[in-house]
Amino acid sequence: MAKAGPRKKLPKTLAVINADNCTGCESCLEVCPVDCINLIEMKLGVKGNQAWCEIDLERCVGCEVCVHIPQKSSNPYELTVCPWNAIEMVPTEQVAQYVAQIGGPPEYIEKNWDRLVGTAQHLAELKAGA
Repeated sequence: MAKAGPRKKLPKTLAVINADNCTGCESCLEVCPVDCINLIEMKLGVKGNQAWCEIDLERCVGCEVCVHIPQKSSNPYELTVCPWNAIEMVPTEQVAQYVAQIGGPPEYIEKNWDRLVGTAQHLAELKAGA
């Protein structure tokens, strides 16, 4: 479980999941060392659920483990975690823009604006001021 309280250092990049590409397979959730990835499900009624994973930006440390398995830099083969290439490492200053565009269905983003985009904007402002 991640520590509570202020960060010692803001990461240069943060992970953002493109909800349109994410199938909710939870591959990233299984490897995250700080437990900052959650499965989001929207019940759509008769046709079932829509599911995708979402990064808790306040807890993300920018380690990139959700994108690829760390290896020696001399190894030419990269082992990716997400089979759908739904995760991008985004510069902290640009995270709010990315989350607003690809972080989930428009109605979900609008309903959770403060938690998603507001948090990302706050981190970007902290990074800019650092």
